[in-house]
Amino acid sequence: MTAVAERSGIGADHLEPAAMDRAHRHVVTKALSEFAHERLVAPVRTDGPDGRTWWSLTTAPGTVYRFAARVLPLEHWDVDPASVTRTVDGADAPLDALALVDELQADLGIPDPLLGTYLEEVSATLAGAAWKLHHRRADARELARADLQTVERSMTEGHPAFVANNGRIGFGLTDCTAYAPEAGTPVRLVWVAARRALTHLALGAGVDEAGLYTGQLGPELLDRFAGRLRSLGLDPDDYRYLPVHPWQWEHRLAVTFAADLGRRDLVPVGTSEDRYQAQQSIRTFFDLDRPDRHYVKVALAIQNMGFLRGLSPAYMRSTPAINDWVAGVVAGDPDLGGFGILRELASIGYTGDAYHRMAARGVRSPYQRMVAALWRESPVPGLAADERAMTMAALLHRDAEGRSLVGGLIADSGLEPRAWLRTYLDAYLRPVLHCLLAHDLAFMPHGENVILVLRDSVPHRVLMKDIGEEVAVFGDRPLPADVERVRVDLPDDVRLLSVFTDVFDGFLRYLATVLDTDGLLSAEEVWGVVAECLLGHREAHPDLHRRFDLFTPEFAHSCLNRLQLRNTLQMVDLADQASSLQYAGTLANPVARYRP
Repeated sequence: MTAVAERSGIGADHLEPAAMDRAHRHVVTKALSEFAHERLVAPVRTDGPDGRTWWSLTTAPGTVYRFAARVLPLEHWDVDPASVTRTVDGADAPLDALALVDELQADLGIPDPLLGTYLEEVSATLAGAAWKLHHRRADARELARADLQTVERSMTEGHPAFVANNGRIGFGLTDCTAYAPEAGTPVRLVWVAARRALTHLALGAGVDEAGLYTGQLGPELLDRFAGRLRSLGLDPDDYRYLPVHPWQWEHRLAVTFAADLGRRDLVPVGTSEDRYQAQQSIRTFFDLDRPDRHYVKVALAIQNMGFLRGLSPAYMRSTPAINDWVAGVVAGDPDLGGFGILRELASIGYTGDAYHRMAARGVRSPYQRMVAALWRESPVPGLAADERAMTMAALLHRDAEGRSLVGGLIADSGLEPRAWLRTYLDAYLRPVLHCLLAHDLAFMPHGENVILVLRDSVPHRVLMKDIGEEVAVFGDRPLPADVERVRVDLPDDVRLLSVFTDVFDGFLRYLATVLDTDGLLSAEEVWGVVAECLLGHREAHPDLHRRFDLFTPEFAHSCLNRLQLRNTLQMVDLADQASSLQYAGTLANPVARYRP
């Protein structure tokens, strides 16, 4: 060990040849699959040594990859990881994810100034994969019976489409062990007092400042914080309290905002008594000691998957109002009875720094997104005695031996796979579709944004989260003034991409492959059940379907890796996400054959 590692008590045992070889194979396989899916590369069909279909891809002069793969609906390349080989000038060569990116730079369209950044994100993704391979041995079938936080920290794959999905540029070795979701290390959040006149606190319906702090911190800790301020000759009434990620405190507030601390505009007052666990979204924390208390989402100035993971005080000012409005729409529609919203109830941001003075002149900067937080409802208080919660991302999980979690759920449920799938789709796809057609309301319903509520191992209702940043309202329906920023004006075919891209291509494409590979349902059967779900909604609400054709032969192929490859520092403009989309022609709609 190095002296630093010895002092920290943490080494790099996972960065050894066997784990790294498996990590390279995993990332290379995913890259071949997703880059082919997005038509960035075009593998050529070749003869193979067995009855499978084999392909080759020349990435550079003399460098050839060969692999066996099935091409399933939605042009999903189901590549067999064990089959992938690489030769350089005819000689066998090791699989190397960084070399693959370098070989394909021109095809991928990565700008020269950003190639190093993308390679660093790929390298961090490799390191994360090696850590999980080295440390995680949970049986997926046992995990299918586990509680919410055990499942959350056991996930091994982030957003399924992104090749570089575990970048975390800024985290060091000890940071990953302390704060990465897969480490599952309990964290005590840092709390600072921020001068009231320089903060904005936005509160949702039924929430007041005193009740928020008392409910989330308790009176004893609040008294301790107030005592800290008084010991410095400060009046607690002049301050509000703001939670901070420990990494953010050490690397940003204590350095980048040193002047604000020196003026006592920001004052460290202590750490949380409760222990928190980082969620898959890395800057969101769940209270392990009081699961009924809210999630806490904090700013975290690391670069990860195309964004600096900060939080904008200005952008979040309207977050509670947006959540209240969306929750009201959902609660007011009887067709959405099992569908729920985990409201973001309160947000706070500090704006007294030099970086916000730049904003007054119209200068935008990531430094304006470094001191802010929000509170989101926990799903736990709303669970019945016979219910449990699980991230929807778990449905795509396989353990180190290749066992699937969804296979465990289906086996435990006692249902036939088709019946299990239909129940899940009625809980997930149907309400997402209904919100779009009936209310012009679109979510970002990927695996990390959806909490499944299970009864007897069957998802029978879902809870949506991350509403403030990832919801859109189409059309000209009246909106409250502080909700207006989520309005988007797009043509009907682009609106439907919130189902076609985000649900079909972004999640069900992968779930269909898991079910097919495990022999539970063929991919074609999966899409048949999807069609049944759509038709069930159409029969119940024929008027809503007259304007939108969900059985259209094809739809625009919106590509996620293309976004990240074009600009790995900021892949979309959050204020105008639609204009950032990258397309690669069209995809054949897998439910078109079931048109009534």
